[in-house]
Amino acid sequence: MTHWFRSYWDEADIWFYFEVDESGWVVRQVELQGPDGVPVVAASLEEWQHAQAAGRVNHYEATYGGTAERPVQEWDEHFPHTLTRAQFEAVWEQARRALESGA
Repeated sequence: MTHWFRSYWDEADIWFYFEVDESGWVVRQVELQGPDGVPVVAASLEEWQHAQAAGRVNHYEATYGGTAERPVQEWDEHFPHTLTRAQFEAVWEQARRALESGA
């Protein structure tokens, strides 16, 4: 079952927003940095895999970043705040628009 949540990393002042599958793997990830919540990542694992297969992973990562490389359960000091799908989608859409426009 897919679930959505966010988690704050105070050392870098980043909010992480995650869509996670039933095994704990990140399917989509958004990172908003600083007090203004500037999008720095809005990556999809499926898109990244397609970009890698097409030899365009560097371009993809330069635009959208990447997703976490370990299941969420393996993270230390991870304190998730549950989100609804609609809440995640709103953040996802806003971050994607910002990264695509180069803002």
